[in-house]
Amino acid sequence: MAKKDINEMSFLDHLEDLRWHLIRICIAVILVATLAFIFSRFVFNEIIFAPLEMSFPTYSFLCETAKFIGVDTTFCAEKMPMIIQNRTMAGQFSADIWTAILGGFIISFPYVIYQLWKFISPGLHDNERRHSRGFIIISSLLFFIGVLFGYYIVTPLSLNFLANYSISEIVDNQIDISSYIALVRSSALASGLIFELPIIIYFLTKIGLVTPEILRKYRKYALVIVLILSAIITPPDIASQVIVAIPILILYQISIYISKIVVRNQKRKEKQHVKPS
Repeated sequence: MAKKDINEMSFLDHLEDLRWHLIRICIAVILVATLAFIFSRFVFNEIIFAPLEMSFPTYSFLCETAKFIGVDTTFCAEKMPMIIQNRTMAGQFSADIWTAILGGFIISFPYVIYQLWKFISPGLHDNERRHSRGFIIISSLLFFIGVLFGYYIVTPLSLNFLANYSISEIVDNQIDISSYIALVRSSALASGLIFELPIIIYFLTKIGLVTPEILRKYRKYALVIVLILSAIITPPDIASQVIVAIPILILYQISIYISKIVVRNQKRKEKQHVKPS
């Protein structure tokens, strides 16, 4: 059966179309999550629990940097001062399931974006639709860079700060597995989504909700929001917040430039459509 033209589709037809795109997304995520669940021992030992080892690349780099400038730091410790434990009967099983689902979503992200684009692309112009491949590649690349940033920067900084923070020597850090995985998950996923800022600004500019002038005007307010976001996804120390805030501010500046290009292209098209009297 041929697919209906976009102009002939009713509201219910659009909902039905969206439902099938969401079903395909769920199937893709479940398939990849199943694969991650099968290899869960590797996923946990080599990826999830890797930031607990002081041989983790981030700690090694920061340790060498601290030695170079002659500063004492906890990044050079032999062992992370915390123990991961399970306090509930289904704790490890639940951690395995939810980690597999998260991994399924992260790895399937390009396909997720592709399906969402397939849903909205019929309502776009032909020249806009031709750039779909570039959109999928760029948005996926930004997301994966954000996830890596969250995993290699935000997660180890948060772990090192929180594991070494102590109110008394009689208190040991015996952390429940769900709390640990929640930190790793939120750091990676939140960073991945934050790095999608240029894509979000692109679409907001396309529909007229954002302009370069607005972005420049509210830059100082954006700085405050960025610092708040940095405080949410990092431990409450200034160094970590600055490290996280820098790439977000760079992304904001890139978003201004993207918004400027979109507005310029729109004005150029409007001039081309205006016929001389």
